[in-house]
Amino acid sequence: MTILKMYVTMFPVILAGILNMLFVKTGLYSRIKRPIDGGKTLRDGKRLFGENKTWAGFFGMIIACALSQLLWGFVCLQMPEMCSLYSRFDNTPLFNLSAGAAMGFAYVLFELPNSFIKRRLDIPSGKTVRGIKGCVFFFIDQVDSLFGVAAVFAALFPMSPWQYFSYILLGAATHIGVNSLLYAAKIRRNL
Repeated sequence: MTILKMYVTMFPVILAGILNMLFVKTGLYSRIKRPIDGGKTLRDGKRLFGENKTWAGFFGMIIACALSQLLWGFVCLQMPEMCSLYSRFDNTPLFNLSAGAAMGFAYVLFELPNSFIKRRLDIPSGKTVRGIKGCVFFFIDQVDSLFGVAAVFAALFPMSPWQYFSYILLGAATHIGVNSLLYAAKIRRNL
């Protein structure tokens, strides 16, 4: 599997991530922003996930990914040999909406354990820390959601364990690059 073919498969998720980041910067988002954890804390007095994990962002990513995959399906009609998703499934609007929603759901679901752990370690929501802990969580922040997205890919088309981890590594490098661009454009507050 070539890197180009992997990017063709990942493009809707990349686009959805950018669209969701733009969405969270809008006034609409700020009016419907509700934390997933409802502000609840555990016995340790720390939030479950924190202020930045919201239902609006959760559903925003699922919707953005479903719509991105739907649009990308039309592009893939022009280059079917490059689109791995259609090796076992037909390129239909229903499949694309479903597959995209599954990718978006996996993306946001697999981010939650990382947020949970960071709250236990007193890392504030949306903030980075310095030192070895900062380096470890910088890396985890880039790959957590990719484990879920790659699992959806593996359910949709055949791949080896090596290919699964290749999607995660390529996705992490892309995530860092896209986040750097969003940070430079002042859309993102930190890397």
